Amino acid sequence: MKFNLLMAGLLSGAALMTTTALPTLAVELHFVSGSTGDDLAFYAEEFKKFTASTGDTVTIVPMPSSTTDQFAQYKLWLAAGNSDIDVYQTDVIWAPQLADQFVDLTAAAKDVVKDHFPSIVASQTVNGKLVALPAFTDAGVLYYRKDLLAKYKQPVPKTWDEMAKTAKIVQDGERAAGNKDIWGYVFQGNAYEGLTCDALEWVKSYGGGQIVEPDGSISINNPKAVAAIEQAKTWINTISPPGVLAYQEEESRGVWQTGNAVFMRNWPYAYSLGNGADSKVKGLFDVSALPSGPGGTPAATLGGWNIAVSKYSKNPDAAIKLALFISSTEFQKDRAVTRSALPTIAALYDDPDVVKAQPIVPNMKNAFLNAVARPSRGAGIKYNEVSSDFWSAVHDTLSGNGSAAANLETLEAKLTELKGAGW
Repeated sequence: MKFNLLMAGLLSGAALMTTTALPTLAVELHFVSGSTGDDLAFYAEEFKKFTASTGDTVTIVPMPSSTTDQFAQYKLWLAAGNSDIDVYQTDVIWAPQLADQFVDLTAAAKDVVKDHFPSIVASQTVNGKLVALPAFTDAGVLYYRKDLLAKYKQPVPKTWDEMAKTAKIVQDGERAAGNKDIWGYVFQGNAYEGLTCDALEWVKSYGGGQIVEPDGSISINNPKAVAAIEQAKTWINTISPPGVLAYQEEESRGVWQTGNAVFMRNWPYAYSLGNGADSKVKGLFDVSALPSGPGGTPAATLGGWNIAVSKYSKNPDAAIKLALFISSTEFQKDRAVTRSALPTIAALYDDPDVVKAQPIVPNMKNAFLNAVARPSRGAGIKYNEVSSDFWSAVHDTLSGNGSAAANLETLEAKLTELKGAGW
């Protein structure tokens, strides 16, 4: 009798153990991101909320601000099946090239994907697979010193010619008044992906096409593209410092934020930093659409970043939760308010807190909707090679190594050979 009661008790306990859910163990996730501006400090603060909600911790793996360097490292890690990185922050153009290495997020995002701009969702969908969740978008803008334009009675320029003339007038006037370090215009002139973005804006605004068109045709070798790049060449050492040929986003912002530039091309992230307490241009600047070429229309290169989950992650469920957190309305609102980053969620452009904190955000909605995409669709998996060949040709021209006409003719030949191997 005692034996039967004992067995009944043990069986009952065993049944209880099998039907009661065990607590989920917290995990440590690794998130990799570039380090432009104060990105990493922002993420560190936001991830405290994620940890408080889930118990999971997030270690940030910093990367250089150069998107070119980031992409090269990502390819190495993913090709090796690296399981140390769980979640990647990815450029909008990388989806076709890295799709096979990322988890399909279609099911996980089914309830929230409708809140994001459809064009961004489409850009991150490869062969029906959603490979990354939208985090924030971008488009190039022109920063200008409104105090200096008013001082010299100059309007905000509408064309590249007007920008160059105004930059020279203000630059010369300020140097005569004692500011020997001021330059008229700074931009991203280094030989990397940022120069592709800048130069595409010049070429497109002149009516010179998109390097490679969406149908895969190569369009870059044309007179309008030549004229656009030749004009940019005239800026070097006249209104732009020789060192601009080594500038990326942060170097441009550094010159601007110390008060040593009249105009700057950059992304919206520089707006909140330019108005920071340590900025010498706080309250002295504004932004506008980028100038156009003769007879053309303004063109702003579409940027933006997304969140992908590695298929090699040891904790894919937790990693997906982190990706959804970074892509969420709450996270994007915090980023917009504190960093002037453009949300991918349409409703946030009318959010009162966002509008009050960062006037640039609602004003950028039309600029984003009219932005020009880099030719990742036309070039497909060969986009990185196309971009590298393009920025090299442009950098050579700006550096005085050959004319734009000669360099674009050589570029066309390289791209034709590359296309022959299959986009």
